[in-house]
Amino acid sequence: MTTPTETTGSARPEAATAAPAKRIQGRSPGRIAWDRLKRDKVALAGGTVVLLLILAAIFAPVLTALFGHPVDEPHPDQINPDLGLPRGAFGGMSGDFLLGVDPTFGRDVFSRILYGAQISLTVAFLAAGVSVLIGVVLGAAAGYFGGWVDAAISRVMDVLLAFPQLLFSIALVSVMPNSLLGLGGTALRMGILVLVIGFFGWPYIGRIVRGQALSLREREFVDAARSLGAGSIHILFRELLPNLVAPILVYTTLIIPTNILSEAALSFLGAGVKPPTPSWGQMLSEATRIYQADPTYMVVPGLAIFVTVLAFNLFGDGLRDALDPKGN
Repeated sequence: MTTPTETTGSARPEAATAAPAKRIQGRSPGRIAWDRLKRDKVALAGGTVVLLLILAAIFAPVLTALFGHPVDEPHPDQINPDLGLPRGAFGGMSGDFLLGVDPTFGRDVFSRILYGAQISLTVAFLAAGVSVLIGVVLGAAAGYFGGWVDAAISRVMDVLLAFPQLLFSIALVSVMPNSLLGLGGTALRMGILVLVIGFFGWPYIGRIVRGQALSLREREFVDAARSLGAGSIHILFRELLPNLVAPILVYTTLIIPTNILSEAALSFLGAGVKPPTPSWGQMLSEATRIYQADPTYMVVPGLAIFVTVLAFNLFGDGLRDALDPKGN
């Protein structure tokens, strides 16, 4: 007969050799969003293209020196004097000129596309920063304080949303002096574009932030902070804004391609940077004169705009899905 002591003793080795239970590990919201984003191959492809475009714009001088020619260097020997068009097929594409030459001066289109990316991305990112800064502060204030503050800010948003941005930009550029506050030429034109696009873009994100702030101000953590004696400014910037990071980040990625299109449209209409500084919209404007004889010069900058905007939109949509707390 086996005693209880012997039974317990014989069970101990089996318990000791049993595999330990796997420890449950928690995941932060950022880790959860990253895991979701990694599963979205389309969003990752868009983000990869965006990263490559940014790197190409940053290292435009290096890439031009390796694979192209100086951005403003004319090559009249590449132009057919009788036709006024690039020599060869597809706008003069060759091993020496990867994307051909422009039909006016024979300048390298490859280098002009790279430097045009610098203009477009710089204006788009800076204008997005202006829009986000103004929209987040005013939108959060309107949603949290309510009352006459909400009414006043909302009416300003309505007026700006109905304002003709393109007409105002063209009128502003036409009366702007050649130098202002120490800026001139391309820097002044880019500054005007950033301020105009950013100023007229903040109501869009302001509405989104206002709606989120209206919901968050009734949450328990806001009541808890208020009961502990926290002021309105503290609650606004330390309690509400951290909970608005996700929609702000998503909308920022979606407003950048809109800014790229706005900059291209303004440059196309002559309200952007002045030649010979390259711009994608400016190149499209030049191509309208000869697109029937040389469509390549229109296709190349048009394709650059299309790919850039599509990549940002795909990445922004994937980021929105990844940051959605109700997602799988």
